[in-house]
Amino acid sequence: MTSPDPDTGLLAPGWADSPAASATSDGAFLQALLDAESALTRVQARLGLAPAGAAEAVTGAARADRFDVRSLADRARAGGNPVIPLVADLTKAVGQEYGPSVHRGATSQDILDTAMMLVAARTLDLVLADLDRVQRALARLAGEHRDTAMPGRTLTQHAVPTTFGLKAAGWRSLVLDARDRALGVRDGLPAQLGGAAGTLAAFTAYGAGDPTALAAAFARELGLEAPLLPWHTLRTPIADLAGCLAFTAGALGKIAADVLVLGRTEIAEVTEGSGGGSSAMPHKANPVRSTLIAAAARRAPQLAATLYGSMAAEDERPAGAWHAEWEPLRDLLRLVGGAARDAAELTEGLRVNADAMRRNLDLTHGLIVSERLSAELADVLGRARAKELLTELAGRTYAEGRSLGELLAQEPELKDVDLGELTDPARYTGSAGALTDRALERR
Repeated sequence: MTSPDPDTGLLAPGWADSPAASATSDGAFLQALLDAESALTRVQARLGLAPAGAAEAVTGAARADRFDVRSLADRARAGGNPVIPLVADLTKAVGQEYGPSVHRGATSQDILDTAMMLVAARTLDLVLADLDRVQRALARLAGEHRDTAMPGRTLTQHAVPTTFGLKAAGWRSLVLDARDRALGVRDGLPAQLGGAAGTLAAFTAYGAGDPTALAAAFARELGLEAPLLPWHTLRTPIADLAGCLAFTAGALGKIAADVLVLGRTEIAEVTEGSGGGSSAMPHKANPVRSTLIAAAARRAPQLAATLYGSMAAEDERPAGAWHAEWEPLRDLLRLVGGAARDAAELTEGLRVNADAMRRNLDLTHGLIVSERLSAELADVLGRARAKELLTELAGRTYAEGRSLGELLAQEPELKDVDLGELTDPARYTGSAGALTDRALERR
């Protein structure tokens, strides 16, 4: 029986079949490792540090489909990382004449760190495209529902009215914050080239007059930033990735958390455009997109914590701290890539039930505007009397099944007060409209 492909994502529907899944697969990582190796040889050949023919020979051989990724994984156990067996296989594939030019002067961490940055850059490009879809969908929802009143909820209870436009604008603000952080990290991802202990000594031994120029040229060849120093144990790039990815997962998780609450059967203020089915209950349309985003948001902080913990790396190259980064970083890229894909589908298809929002505003029999009435009636009745009256009537609304407005209208003291406007929740949304407009000005 053939063993299943470990990258299928059988237990990971949040990222399975997403663009990020392809960008972070074993094959994608293998190609990134080969890209780093071939770029190094091309730059060395250009600078006269390797034979001219080596650039073409290594680049031609550096195709992932020519290598057995399972064999590389198995043999990685011997040296603790996949670069060691890959260098052996690539050297063999290049041939006797130019094989000695493979990996010249580099250490395994140079190649693997650089490949990580390439995979991160390629995945972040996909994430950023989906975040743009999300923010555009949310801008549309915020504009369409600028004045759609709904209950504002604090500590799970109805508080005062708000608008769905302001809620959607808030979601979008978080997404734009995530985008800005991801863009900043994406643009600063550095190549890694330091040699065995971060001194670039081997490149001098191979004839480089200025090894730092070689490192800069290597970075340019790959479209990455040239670092000020080799960062074998200076893990700022990994920490930056951890932070922006965990933040993005949390920002999208906030949207999912709200949709999961507002989409409950008894609330029904929003609905996913295409819900998922149930294996046992034919009537259900589960909020699958929100569920998968919420799952990613719960996992991301712990993965980021592992990456932050690896910053305490001893010596010039560490045992264990570096190795601990590989899987959680890939998991984070996959989780966030899948969550961004799902968030784009969620927000583009989200259905808003304004009628349900209006009905829910009346669930407290008008008490949702008690804050306003406390302030407004204090000018008419005095503060103490207004509080006393509203406290009394609040109890009666539930006991008698009557609205607060109806009970207030029977009070002789208020016969000259326009209670219709004061008790209408839709007319007590404060500056929600103006705040929504201001938020939508952000690009």
